[in-house]
Amino acid sequence: MSFYEVVEKYRDFDFDGYFENVTDNDVLRSLNKDKLNHMDVLNLLSPKAMKYLEQMAQKAHRLSLQHLGKTVTLYTPMYIANYCVNHCVYCGYNCKSGINRRKLNMEQIKNEADYIADMGFKHILVLTGESERHSPVEYIGEAVKIISDRFASIGIEVYPMEVEGYRHLVENGADSLTVYQETYDEVVYKKVHIKGPKANFKFRLDAPERGAKAGMRSLSIGALLGLADYRKDAFFTILHGEYLKTKYPHIELSYSAPRMKPFKGSFEDINPVDDPTEFQIMTVMRLFDPHAALNVSTRENLDFRKHVMPLGVTKLSAEVTTDVGGHTLGEAGTNQFENNTDASLEEVGKMLNSIGYQYVFKDWERF
Repeated sequence: MSFYEVVEKYRDFDFDGYFENVTDNDVLRSLNKDKLNHMDVLNLLSPKAMKYLEQMAQKAHRLSLQHLGKTVTLYTPMYIANYCVNHCVYCGYNCKSGINRRKLNMEQIKNEADYIADMGFKHILVLTGESERHSPVEYIGEAVKIISDRFASIGIEVYPMEVEGYRHLVENGADSLTVYQETYDEVVYKKVHIKGPKANFKFRLDAPERGAKAGMRSLSIGALLGLADYRKDAFFTILHGEYLKTKYPHIELSYSAPRMKPFKGSFEDINPVDDPTEFQIMTVMRLFDPHAALNVSTRENLDFRKHVMPLGVTKLSAEVTTDVGGHTLGEAGTNQFENNTDASLEEVGKMLNSIGYQYVFKDWERF
């Protein structure tokens, strides 16, 4: 079975009609349940549920304290290449964007990793553009192996691979995989992914499962909210997580709800997600799965991150640069998007301390 079968199950479902008919009693009944089903998720994601957002957030906070406490793991991304063969109309890396391209050699990768490790980070996310030709699995595997002695956990966010490719990375030291589906709406997906391997909706959809089969310890999934109907994408993200944890109960599942970050001249047919709706989506993720990790990146500003922490955010990025080799080589116009400037380790640490949370650099040891 593939998660595509779950998507297919809801292909003709009238989401708009369902949301319009959700009542106050539907929301309250779902909110008072200990275990949510799919219809409960829809009830709590509905516009009607916005009036109960405070009650939803209070319950999410209680669950997060019960199961997760007040400790947050800090990590930082490390971009090692930005070559991409896909034409995705919303992304600054797309092959038509005209940005500067850069690919680090192994010495540069080690220098970048040493710089990050010296700041204290023990969890790192290695990223490339989506080009197997420019960044073959052997290149990514060698990069992971070179830096494996400096980090307790190495995640990867690269192009989707077959099981054998992911297994090669696991054997070289990677333990975590991030794959964002971008949108679970197959029609919109085909519209915004014009050409390249990424245009294959089903191959990307099944990538997290292939990672689990290859031995990845942790899977991070999400949709890029704003590309399509964000409530539907949030719904399918939650169901995707349920599917993965049911089939692979040993994995650590991490939900993320990144919002669109447009770049100059990019796709403008965006369904903007305001702060209350983003808060609602993250609240429902926590209510559905009290044990899942929640990840918030520096796409969001520090004030917003502060306000969503009580929902049980467990992973935060800090000291972020989206330039390839940006920590040691400086900015070179190679960045995927502009992140917020309030992302320094000191600023994030002060924010967490101000609301009674503490951060750790390591919550996992491979050996």
